[in-house]
Amino acid sequence: MVSSRVDVAVLGLGEMGGALAGAVLGGGHPTVVWNRTAGKADALVAEGAREVAGVREAVAAGRVVVVNVKGNSVARELLEAAGDVLRGRVVVNLTDGTSSEVREVAAAVAERGGEYLHGQIMTIAPGIGHPDATVFYGGSAAVYERHREVLGLFSGQAPLVSEDPGVAVLYGMAVHGTMWGLLNGFLHAAAALSDEGVEVGRFLEEAKGPLAALSAFLPSIAEEVDRGRFATPYGALRHHLPSIEDLARESRARGIDDELPEYSRALVAAAIGRGHGDDSYSRLVEHFRKA
Repeated sequence: MVSSRVDVAVLGLGEMGGALAGAVLGGGHPTVVWNRTAGKADALVAEGAREVAGVREAVAAGRVVVVNVKGNSVARELLEAAGDVLRGRVVVNLTDGTSSEVREVAAAVAERGGEYLHGQIMTIAPGIGHPDATVFYGGSAAVYERHREVLGLFSGQAPLVSEDPGVAVLYGMAVHGTMWGLLNGFLHAAAALSDEGVEVGRFLEEAKGPLAALSAFLPSIAEEVDRGRFATPYGALRHHLPSIEDLARESRARGIDDELPEYSRALVAAAIGRGHGDDSYSRLVEHFRKA
């Protein structure tokens, strides 16, 4: 049972939007749904949702308006079309995009008298509502506190990371950037292991210790970056370089793509060339920062 029922409108019923609407409906809140193309709402309507034909009608029916569409230009277009009906409504925009885009959507909502939260979803559609799923939120703390029960239907972890909605986007991008770097490195390693006939699963089992240490090392890297202090007595860049060069040479010898290790080698070599050979790997953050 919900402690207080809130009328919720959901705009966008794609794979993710449909999951969000299902979570709201399953949480016991009156749910109105809208989608640009017909037929997406049938299963939700069968479970008790009410489908409406227009965006203004949907927004008018909800105190909380959840948006999950293809891009923030579309989200902004829809919300601007709602016009003065947005006054007094809370928009929870769960649409992917850039930090500047979500700030523009927030401004458009504010101009029309609405309140705004941006949520950056860190799970796939089947994970919506799971206790381990995370959605990062940015926006008004008062709105966040007022509607935490509804937000909690989408994920077990729902931190408000900033009152700036754009920061929530950056949190999501930071996780994804780390993920893609890890996956690319792992898949490159998997290619080398497979070439030798070694099962990747066996490698994971026998390399548990050093692999676990990788994530345990991140807090120290974060501290170095935050403080801007990179000198280290152990594991300095000059010690990384020979191993990276070995990996690049091994890749070429096996006919495996060497672009990834060569990229890392070039970064490390350039930093050493600038006199940072005795600094830790975190020194390379300067390469990625603005010039």
